[in-house]
Amino acid sequence: MFLPFFDNLRAAKIPVSLREYLAFLEGMQAGLVTYDIDGFYYLARTVMVKDERHLDRFDRAFAHTFQGLDQITADDVVAAMDLPEDWLRKMAEKHLSEEERAEIDALGGFDKLMETLKKRLEEQKGRHQGGNKWIGTAGTSPFGAYGYNPEGIRIGQDGSRHQRAVKVWDKREFRNLDDSIELGTRNIKVALKRLRKWARDGAAEELDLNGTIQATAEHGYLDVKTRPERRNAVKVLLFLDIGGSMDPHIKVVEELFSAARTEFKHMEHFYFHNCLYEGVWKDNSRRWNEQIPTQEILRTYGSDYKCIFVGDASMSPYEIAYPGGANEHMNAEAGQVWLERARNQWPSHLWINPLEQRFWRYTQSITMIQQIFGADRMVPMTLQGIEAGMKALTRG
Repeated sequence: MFLPFFDNLRAAKIPVSLREYLAFLEGMQAGLVTYDIDGFYYLARTVMVKDERHLDRFDRAFAHTFQGLDQITADDVVAAMDLPEDWLRKMAEKHLSEEERAEIDALGGFDKLMETLKKRLEEQKGRHQGGNKWIGTAGTSPFGAYGYNPEGIRIGQDGSRHQRAVKVWDKREFRNLDDSIELGTRNIKVALKRLRKWARDGAAEELDLNGTIQATAEHGYLDVKTRPERRNAVKVLLFLDIGGSMDPHIKVVEELFSAARTEFKHMEHFYFHNCLYEGVWKDNSRRWNEQIPTQEILRTYGSDYKCIFVGDASMSPYEIAYPGGANEHMNAEAGQVWLERARNQWPSHLWINPLEQRFWRYTQSITMIQQIFGADRMVPMTLQGIEAGMKALTRG
């Protein structure tokens, strides 16, 4: 019965293996989530999704496969009368207490329950609130919603007072983790972790738990071991394009900047406009009177830094190719000259473009910068794009 689910996951390009599918079936057979719709969803997601990027795709495949799983209509109830009575009775004996079974027997058992339901469906006109007889809400009738009865049948309830059957998969809380859409701060962090290069240095002041356990077992007494604290050794230079055509991308660039500051302890950032020229700045409000010479940046930061440019690369081709082509000042040297100096100084370099990749071919300046940096060194600002860029940076 779960084969369509497996097919839908594969159709959604979620790399689910047969082994994982069989593990999911084993969990179901073991009764891990019997009668628990939310538990069923989380079991399936835990077993068959290995990467955060696929969580939103999983939610969509789950909703497509099991649409309406958490709702039972009156027609569904009548159709359910074809279920074997002996099976239902065994399930009731297995999951209900003595008192609950006594209440069901007092009503007349399953047959009487179904008969009463059909009769009340025919008799009742309109909605009933409270009480213990009619099909309605907030009462103790066996039929209805938002109430309680040990053998109740839920009709017309889109949520659960007891936190069951909540359609978490339709909430799609992970929709922004899809690797083909623009990013938020959280999933940018996921992508930037690809660039982490951990190193151990400094004083031995962190508890080495595994080493302590091993030494204690070998020596027969508590032998505490320590080790140098683990630090993120990656050094990053971040150059951010600001103003003009970058204004629509301010939010996502801010998120990237926020995520980068969290992930990298050794990071310096500078601003530029359109293309890199002889000066950059740290404070946009003082960009004209407190610029830092780009040549000073090139001398200060060694070639072990990872250099990342963030910009839409959309400008006049003259701003890249000719002296004096900048639109805000008279540049003595072409932007291309400064970009090539940056590329030579920091061999591990990357350009992240927030403009949708499908529009790149319509802008000549984007093509020119791709030629300077290399086609694989300009990536879109998507989870997939940033991950590809991080891999390129690790290669040098």
